[in-house]
Amino acid sequence: MAEFQLSVNGKSFKVDVEEDMPILWVVRDVIGLTGTKFGCGVAQCGACTVHLDGMPIRSCSTPVAVAVGKKITTIEGIGEKTQHAVQQAWIEEQVPQCGYCQSGQIMSAVALLKENSNPTDEDIDLAMQGNICRCGTYVRIKKAIHRAAKMGDAS
Repeated sequence: MAEFQLSVNGKSFKVDVEEDMPILWVVRDVIGLTGTKFGCGVAQCGACTVHLDGMPIRSCSTPVAVAVGKKITTIEGIGEKTQHAVQQAWIEEQVPQCGYCQSGQIMSAVALLKENSNPTDEDIDLAMQGNICRCGTYVRIKKAIHRAAKMGDAS
């Protein structure tokens, strides 16, 4: 066990965990933020997506030691003060069906729009390709991303 100082959603946390413990389990089980989901455990489905210094990563396969000195943002940190444009667009387009993958989808969409404020369909497909939706709401996801791009960043 080792002690790590982490920045999660702008707050400081001291955790005593194994250095190879995935960020997902630190965030969910140690810190108690359960919005980030476990999907496949091998970084293939995107349900566990969080941001590390603004970049989307798969938290199920990224060890906590990598996050030291960096900023972790989870779904709880997106639109914390006011609803983010992506969250608003998700509601307006009625994107979720079962909802399980949605935190990862939203985290990837937010990262895309931060880098590219007016993405094409191809840009969206490329940025979202690692996020699987078992319910198949891809058309609504794409519409919501385009809608959020038109609204601009509300965070």
